[in-house]
Amino acid sequence: MSHFHYRDAFDHLAHWLNEQLASGEQFSLAYSAEDSQFIRFNHGRVRQVSEVRQIEVTLRLISDERHASETLALTGEVDLDIARLGRALAQLRALLVQLPADPYLQLHNQAFTSERERDGEVPSAAELIEQVVSLSEGLDMVGIYAGGPLYRGFASSWGGRGWHVATSASLDFSLFHANGEAVKITYAASHWDRDALAAQFAQGREQLVHLGKPRKSLSPGRYRTYFAPAALNSLVSMLRGGFSARALNNRSSALQALQLGTASLSARFSLSESASTGLEPLFNGDGSLRQDQPLISAGELVGQLVGARSAREYGLQANGVDGSELPSSLVMAAGDLPTAEVLQALGTGLYIGNLWYLNYSDVGLARVTGLTRFASFWVEDGQIIAPIDTMRFDDSLYSVLGDNLLALTRERTLRISTRSYNHRDAQTVLLPGALVEGFTLTL
Repeated sequence: MSHFHYRDAFDHLAHWLNEQLASGEQFSLAYSAEDSQFIRFNHGRVRQVSEVRQIEVTLRLISDERHASETLALTGEVDLDIARLGRALAQLRALLVQLPADPYLQLHNQAFTSERERDGEVPSAAELIEQVVSLSEGLDMVGIYAGGPLYRGFASSWGGRGWHVATSASLDFSLFHANGEAVKITYAASHWDRDALAAQFAQGREQLVHLGKPRKSLSPGRYRTYFAPAALNSLVSMLRGGFSARALNNRSSALQALQLGTASLSARFSLSESASTGLEPLFNGDGSLRQDQPLISAGELVGQLVGARSAREYGLQANGVDGSELPSSLVMAAGDLPTAEVLQALGTGLYIGNLWYLNYSDVGLARVTGLTRFASFWVEDGQIIAPIDTMRFDDSLYSVLGDNLLALTRERTLRISTRSYNHRDAQTVLLPGALVEGFTLTL
């Protein structure tokens, strides 16, 4: 189906709902759809090709400080979908009369218009298969491709109207050595670049050679370390919940020490929620307009993510996030270290390609524990010497992103969420790699 088909169907549903309201009733309709291509690879060959076209809406009915909602799947056929919405509307009306008034009801009743169609270009299934099979020649490659347009819409009886289309794709894959070790790579883009994908495969081939060398065991201690963007993303992602106004005010945020001034981050570290450049819409499913929001500037906490309930409870200004108060379009400032010079700048120490199983060992101190994973190497005099044994780390982000942060790469990598449970995700993170003076390995 075309972009126009989804938009036209959404407009018909919103118009129909406006005509069905009884006196004193209000509604909101959050619309989510995708037209996705999934291709699964094993041993560098296609194992499964599938297409997913799905539409889901959440209808909310409000009357006399009572509200209820229902989420339902639609077909894209207007007559069928109007019949489904009609049944849902009748069920919600019957439910509302049984409910008590909600004294904490937050009404997003502003009128707005937000329309954005992000240009994107992704390969056809045949083109993608040809690319991957060719680049995987002679490799044990396992991965999954997901790509295509995502559609988001919002309409309300107060005059809120939003429409958003974003096209993107990702190839999340691993290259396996005969000894069972692997290099994990994710390439994601809204404008697919065959040369960029080829460069990722070329780097993976180089790292596979090093994975064939005898492994090096390291003793617990502190090591000079370079975090590739995938590894740094794992660390930065641990801060996502820390920007919540609710978490900051009830002292459950990992950034509470930064807020209180008892800990600090490096002046090299700046992070913002960039709604205007991400792939998510400029509105949320509640009917609020998202805003660009600086979060950390030169190591200082300068902003937080404030939902409507937190704004009311703590006397703050809401800035368009939903009730989760989580970022979805993070951008981290770059540095001045060329990626091509990373190994020379590292000298002797660790090159960490991936981290996994991360968790907090002490939230108040932003202390994180987890394991090294996949392509992680010991480097001497700017040369990769050997892969390292999997090691557990335990260190504070106030250390890794604080006094020990030596440099950030000049080039940044766009990471688009590869989550596809229930539906494809459009969360993005744009970030560099990071060189750190000391990183604590414990086991």
